[in-house]
Amino acid sequence: MFPGTMAKAKNGGDSPYVKRELRAVWIATVANIDWPSKPGLPIQQQKAEYTGMLDKAKAMGMNAVVVQIKPTADSFYPSNYGPWSKYLTGVQGKDPGYDPLAFMVEEAHKRNLEFHAWFNPYRITLEKGLTIDNLSADHPARKHRDWVVSYGDQLYYNPGIPEAEDFIIDGVMEVVKRYDIDAVHMDDYFYPYRVAGQDFPDQETYEKYGMGKFANKDDWRRDNVNHLIKKLSAKIKQEKNYVKFGISPFGVWRNQAVDPTGSDTTAGQTNYDDLFADTRTWIQQGWIDYITPQIYWAFGFKPAAYEKLIDWWTKEVDGRNIHLYIGQADYKIANNSDPAWNNPDELPNQLKYNRLFPQIQGSMHFSFKDLDRNPLSIKDRLTNDVYPYPALVPTMPWLDDAPPKRPTLMKAKRSDEGVKLLWKDQKKSDAAYYVIYRFEGEDFNFTNPKHIIATVRKNGDSKQSYVDTTEEPGKRYMYAITAVDRLHNESKPSRLAFVKSAP
Repeated sequence: MFPGTMAKAKNGGDSPYVKRELRAVWIATVANIDWPSKPGLPIQQQKAEYTGMLDKAKAMGMNAVVVQIKPTADSFYPSNYGPWSKYLTGVQGKDPGYDPLAFMVEEAHKRNLEFHAWFNPYRITLEKGLTIDNLSADHPARKHRDWVVSYGDQLYYNPGIPEAEDFIIDGVMEVVKRYDIDAVHMDDYFYPYRVAGQDFPDQETYEKYGMGKFANKDDWRRDNVNHLIKKLSAKIKQEKNYVKFGISPFGVWRNQAVDPTGSDTTAGQTNYDDLFADTRTWIQQGWIDYITPQIYWAFGFKPAAYEKLIDWWTKEVDGRNIHLYIGQADYKIANNSDPAWNNPDELPNQLKYNRLFPQIQGSMHFSFKDLDRNPLSIKDRLTNDVYPYPALVPTMPWLDDAPPKRPTLMKAKRSDEGVKLLWKDQKKSDAAYYVIYRFEGEDFNFTNPKHIIATVRKNGDSKQSYVDTTEEPGKRYMYAITAVDRLHNESKPSRLAFVKSAP
């Protein structure tokens, strides 16, 4: 692996594996990139496609999904702030006949996967040349035409209009209030990527709201985005303190040639100067709980080398109350002009390299279909090499650091099905799920992930059960259970239960 050393586990052991790291996959719905495979599918086929994706994600070792639920100012749920998405039915505004978001959250939690609800705040259209009159009759942009601007032949809500900002925030909070999501997620689409020879058409808005208050239009634009992030962050935590807020920006904040505190890169566009996304301020002000820069380049790539950006971002977050995850470019494997992506070890080496840095708490993979097509056997590498054991999502002690009470392991008994475990919570436990540990011999190391055989979501009953079907005849096992809350604080383990070897 690059740069020639084996990653050591962050728990201090000799294993290259870690017990805690976010392992997420993006599921993009815009243009039906990942799901549904095409618009207009019958409900049961849509559902089957989605649950099949979750099962595959779980098998690859993932513990979270990031699902795009508002791709182009439309919705994958009944909303007062946008019409039904055309990517569901083929017709914007047409009711699909069920609530996809409620279904998606429930199914993710059944598999003990975190559900991060992914919003695109400003984009109204993706296809070029559409006008407001091409939108569905119930589209809010029709009612608020003065909020809408056209740029690069696409439509956007104008970030500089305060009423549009409030509308966007209220649209996100509708989901936070109504659905049991684990996080609100935004990616790199704030102000749109620059179009050569065109300036974003907000001069009149700047003159009305920003001129005289800011040194220039760019500072005003950055303040517009900052205000959205700050206000939304406060509202999320006021409503549900356990709901995380995370952003996945473009991988370069600023180039060093423009700002000596920027990265040693020569990116053509950057967050600060072109997208007006001042990620440094968000981190330093504590407005977001995680940041996932899209470091979509290979080791040694001259304009933006992976190792140089890892170095920059780890220093940017060091010592702060924020998780750093890395956005990984699975879509480039065997599908890019840079020959480095034809190397089957490129992405696995990036993931192992990440584990050398204590500031890095995991990765997000773009996107599901790119993993599922298994280019250069990447899905197999994740399953068998990089993510062979389950991992718990890292804790966020600035949100909550109180673990649940330990569960009571009542029984561990061999049956025809396998070893059946039965346990119950103590009273008033806030457990969300449980971790099943299995030991052989005297190695009772709860920090080594190789002893985790499963994580199991709480079923709502007073008693919980699990059957270990992977036990092998002739082996002697010791089992223990821990309880984990929804922010992943883990209890002390239950008693150890011994199970005799099978004949």
